[in-house]
Amino acid sequence: MPAPDPITSPQNPRIKNLLKLQQKSSERREQGLTIIEGHRELTIAHGAGVPITALFVCPELAGEVRQRELQALFGSRQPEWFEVSKAVFEKVAYREGSDGVLALAKPPRHTLAGLELPAAPLLLVLEAVEKPGNLGAILRTADAAQATAVIVCDPRTDLYNPNAIRSSIGCIFTVPTVATTRDELLAWCQQHGIRTYAAALTERAVPYTTCDFRGPTALVMGTEADGLTPELMQACDQTIIIPMRGAIDSLNVSTATAILTFEAVRQRG
Repeated sequence: MPAPDPITSPQNPRIKNLLKLQQKSSERREQGLTIIEGHRELTIAHGAGVPITALFVCPELAGEVRQRELQALFGSRQPEWFEVSKAVFEKVAYREGSDGVLALAKPPRHTLAGLELPAAPLLLVLEAVEKPGNLGAILRTADAAQATAVIVCDPRTDLYNPNAIRSSIGCIFTVPTVATTRDELLAWCQQHGIRTYAAALTERAVPYTTCDFRGPTALVMGTEADGLTPELMQACDQTIIIPMRGAIDSLNVSTATAILTFEAVRQRG
């Protein structure tokens, strides 16, 4: 249930801390916390077993029905709950048209060694991803395809950036997501017999539809600006392309990832 006194000042220490967590990845790492905004995202995170430490709810935006839904969601194990005025909530909200629900959560920390691999894992590998929106879109694809994990080599963005959580609609909590290095990834794939397919424009690239993705598979994607580094591209077992028939020679990385992922899903039946 809500604390008795609503928060009406942006100078409230809890509100100031929310802003720090929203703006600084160093604060998120130090405190071991991230911010989840939105009832849907919060519901998905809670369903995935993510510990929720505090709720900040604006009654004017959330409404009575959503507040009752939140109370029912957590049942007898309610986290700290703070009512926030609309003016203050709008200072900490990072999305337009917010539904008045924001939470502090302890994000999971997955590792390569801790991943549970089925007989034929399907892994989505991103190198040096820097746009939270692209990461979020790929996580939605991974959730929809029930991929084994998303692995990010040498990330340039915090995996639990609030914008990545928002753009993934909470799917970062439903798909194991690992940050690692290129060398660690390659050694781990070799150890587990996982064949690596690099999406890149090279002379040795073959159309993705000619490949067999039914075995242990890692689909390796680079950034939109630079593509894959030569080191990772050359280390992969096969280079693949999505044939282009128009004037452009590439697609948005999240779109390309979805095409390759669902070809693997199709092949696997």
